[in-house]
Parts: sequence; structure tokens; C-alpha cells
Amino acid sequence: MVPTSIFNSAQTQQKKRGTPYDVEYVPGEPCQEVPAGAPVLVWIYGGGYTGGDKTSSGNPAGLIASSLQNGSEGVVFVAMNYRLGLFGWLSGSDNVTANAGLLDQRLALDWVQQNIHLFGGDPSRVTVMGESAGAGSIMHHITSYGGNGSVPFQQAIPQSPAFQPFVPAQSKAIFQHVLGNASALSNMTITSAEQLRALPYEALYELNQIVTGLSSYGSFTFGPVVDPSPCSYVPDFPARLISQGKFHNVGLTVGHNGDEGLLFTPPTVQTQGEFIGAIEMLFPTANASTISYITEVLYPPVFNGSYGYKSAIGRTALAISDFLVGCNANIMASTLSPGYAYLFSVPPELHGEDIPYTFFNGDTSTIDEELPVNGTVAKVMQRYLTNFAMTGKPTAEGYQEFTLYGQNDTLTNIGLTGLGSRMRDPGAVPQCKFWQEAPYYM
Repeated sequence: MVPTSIFNSAQTQQKKRGTPYDVEYVPGEPCQEVPAGAPVLVWIYGGGYTGGDKTSSGNPAGLIASSLQNGSEGVVFVAMNYRLGLFGWLSGSDNVTANAGLLDQRLALDWVQQNIHLFGGDPSRVTVMGESAGAGSIMHHITSYGGNGSVPFQQAIPQSPAFQPFVPAQSKAIFQHVLGNASALSNMTITSAEQLRALPYEALYELNQIVTGLSSYGSFTFGPVVDPSPCSYVPDFPARLISQGKFHNVGLTVGHNGDEGLLFTPPTVQTQGEFIGAIEMLFPTANASTISYITEVLYPPVFNGSYGYKSAIGRTALAISDFLVGCNANIMASTLSPGYAYLFSVPPELHGEDIPYTFFNGDTSTIDEELPVNGTVAKVMQRYLTNFAMTGKPTAEGYQEFTLYGQNDTLTNIGLTGLGSRMRDPGAVPQCKFWQEAPYYM
């Protein structure tokens, strides 16, 4: 989506060069020389790496309007699709390209670099923004190729950067799981990627629905995977790569919500044994001592609030929140420069609750009628985000400017109370060192 002022300017420049839009476009003509200038905001949607599309998060009209406030220059908004489920994330075989979904996104970002000037955008002023799986994808792009080469963007806004850590051993098990279900579905013996590809699309579509539908509570079976092959796009876990200095430094504003884990927490986990089982399911390659360290030291069965929880559900939710989102946000904000961060604290603060605020267009209704969108908070949040895309600094007229996250883990509160105030990141916890080092995969 291109603001009218930017579009008209680009059109005028093309007409000055003798290539108005009402004539046939011929590759190589001067319309490829339209002066670029406007910042670009590229959206990568979330959906557990298995669902969603480029329009599923909402209409960007509110973001565009925010970027034009008070005479601001505005942004060019771009959204992409990428392959999902087994089509985008199946691996575990030498004959399958790992992380195809990430490569789809990279191709779209490269396209923006090559073509956005035709729409009035500046390829040297690209900010990529995404939520959940979209944000987790951004983290993988920031660490792509172990920091070698360059990335086709200059800034990033990862909102709740989420992904379940998958290692090669898990990928191989998932691949065999897919083959087994494919065999049952087709009434044939499917033992290879080639045989999978030979199935009709309708069968593969149904297979994808079956496999994702069989996912454990709160998980999605598919997502980015560590790929140890030469010249891999994902040579290791992003947090570990960042801690080793193997990343592409870009300007950053990262956000997370107050309760990222509850949505993915099985309600049946009540006992110590059930908690251990849940952790073992999430990290099937971890050895017994690692599982014991997680369940006895990092998140012990102590429910007096001293560890951040007072119930079995709260304990599991906190562990999931830390490894899934919070510690990812922490290491990016504390390492990338400049690094800014915010906490979305509007009740109930659950994962994904910030999306209606990011894409606010004046409609305050939500799925939960008792929790309508607060228009004031939404507009301030949008202004922070779009100003960062335009200037490199998250600012909103009448509210405190974000300060650098730094060594004090300082972020800005986006909430019903204390909107724009600064506070210490509640997600910056000692447990993050463990999750960032990822000892469950060596």
C-alpha cells in the first residue's frame, strides 16, 4: 500500500521522464529510474508457521495514516505470503530444502530491494516488521548465514518473536511422521521426498491439515530448524548466534506481551510429573540432567511467587513464555544497536493481543466484547512504530521517547496505565542465559 502523496510523486517523476502510467511499460525504460525517498515497512504475518496470510492481521490503513500525521512523510507498506506447514518447513531429508518458508520471505525482501523505488520507496530505508512467527522469522533473518553477507533491510520490529526450537533429530522424526501419515492417506507406501512430491496437491493439502492437526497442545509441528549443511541459512539457533556475534546488526524495536506463554500452556499440567513430561515433549533431544535442571532449578515446584508464579499453570506458562518469546526479545534488544524495546501490557496481555492495536483502524471491537481496543493506546503505539520506521527512533507526540534498552534492560510500557513510561523489562530474567545458550542442542 502506497500513500497517495508518495504514489503521485513517483508518478509525476515517471511522467517527467517520458514514461507515464498510461503507456506500455517496457523493461529497461526510464521508469526504473524513479527517484526513491519514502521509508518502507514490510510486514511478515504470524500464525505458528502453519496458518495466516498477508491480509490476515488486518488492514494497514491505520498504520499508513499514523505515518502521515503532523506532516510526516509516510511509509510504503508491503506485505508478503510465504509457504506454510509442510510446504514451507518440512525438512529431515537430504532431498528437502530446509526452511523454504524463510527463503520465500528472503526472496520477497530481495524483491523489495530491487523494485520498491518504482513505488516511491527507498530500498535503503526498509524496516521489516512481524508478529509471532513473523517476528521469529525476522530473528532468523537477522542471524542468516551466521551473520555472513548482508540482509535486505536496515531496521526490524519483531513483535513477540516466537518459534519452537527444532533440531535436526526432531526434523528427521517429523519427516518420518509425515511419511507415515502420507502412506495412510494415499494407501501407498511413501518412503521418500520424491514420492511425497508425486502426490496430487489435494492429497498434500489434506496431509498438511492432518499433521498440523495432530500437533501437541500449544505446538504446531513445523517451523524453522537448525540446518547444519554447508552455506545454511540457519546454521544454529538465533540466540546462540547473536551471543557469538554472528548476526547482521540492524536498528531494532522489539516488543513482547505481558503473558506470552499462557495461550500455549496445556491446562492439564498440574503435577511435577506432568510438568516434566511437558518439558520433555518440547525438548525431546535434551538429556536427563538438562530436563532436571529446567524443572528443578530454573522453574522449581515452589509456588509462593518467589520464582514468578503461584500455580502449576503459571509455572508452565512462564517457562514457555521465557523460551518461546521473552528471552529472544531480551537478547536482541540488549545486543543489536540501536536496540529499543516495549512491553504490551493491555489486559489480558496474551500472545497476539497486540495485533488489533498494531492494525487499528478505528474499530474497537474484538473477539472478546468485554475487552475492546483502546483507541488512544492503539494510536500511540502505531505512532511509535511508524516513527521508528521513518526516523530510526520510536517517538510519539506527547509521550516519552523510547530509551535504549542497554544494560539496564529498559523498555517502554504500552498499556492502559503508564502509557509511554519506562520500566525494567520483566522478561529479562536469569533463566534467559540458559535459553540463549540452548544446551539442549550441542
